[in-house]
Amino acid sequence: MNAGAIGLGLAFALMWSSAFTSARVIVEYAPPMASLSLRFLISGLIGVGLALALGQSFRLSRAQWKATVIFGVCQNALYLGLYFVAMQTIEASLASIFASTMPLMVALAGWAIFRDRLPRLAVAGLVLGIIGVVLIMGARVGTGVDPVGVTLCIIGALALTVATLSVRGASSGGNVMMIVGLQMLVGSACLAVPAAMLETIEVTLSWQLVVAFVYTTLVPGLAATWVWFTLVNRIGAVKAATFHFLNPFFGVAIAAALLGERLGMLDVIGVAVIAAGILAVQLSKQKPT
Repeated sequence: MNAGAIGLGLAFALMWSSAFTSARVIVEYAPPMASLSLRFLISGLIGVGLALALGQSFRLSRAQWKATVIFGVCQNALYLGLYFVAMQTIEASLASIFASTMPLMVALAGWAIFRDRLPRLAVAGLVLGIIGVVLIMGARVGTGVDPVGVTLCIIGALALTVATLSVRGASSGGNVMMIVGLQMLVGSACLAVPAAMLETIEVTLSWQLVVAFVYTTLVPGLAATWVWFTLVNRIGAVKAATFHFLNPFFGVAIAAALLGERLGMLDVIGVAVIAAGILAVQLSKQKPT
């Protein structure tokens, strides 16, 4: 893993983690699913336009189309849709912590579904991850955390796990920017239906909303997704996923800095334990060189 790959990994972790804070701002001023559908529409059109300008085409393999649709539905519509709805009632830091457990869920799914062997280090990582979540939830129970929001986050994290398991098929074979744009358009179309049926379009226009929406559309939405696919193509999904151990730290730090969300000692310990668990799981997958 050279300096370029490390730079991409750090950039991805920072951009991905910041999305929870900007999303928390958006849902304060606008309906969550409609906002997210519009964001994906804009990001998707920009992504497809950039892909065409780079000479990429719509000619994807069958595996790429299948994985792109799965990624668009599971990550964009289900995972992010549920998280946007949940963040009407829960803090951005808590949402980022739940989402950051995805690598642990991927390892567990690999063992339960695909019968992947779990080394002792991976088992230890899973145990640490569970302990970290229990510590954080134990600290939050007395503060009146919304159980519905927490449930939506858990379901969303499961959807993100499915999306992650499909990313290899979507990222191989080139046309990366085209795939990025198309999977966002898939998410936009999926979210437009429940938004039209369930939400009342009431928007409180403010500079905070404009800045958060533009940032979320261009940085976590478009740039982070492109960086992730590029990183996976360069060093592989296993090594790329190692950078997820930074997400709990970045997520809570950005929320605390920009939104003033308070963190207790158990929160800090829980985040450190989860990060250690994620790192252990990912390192267990590395082949010795």
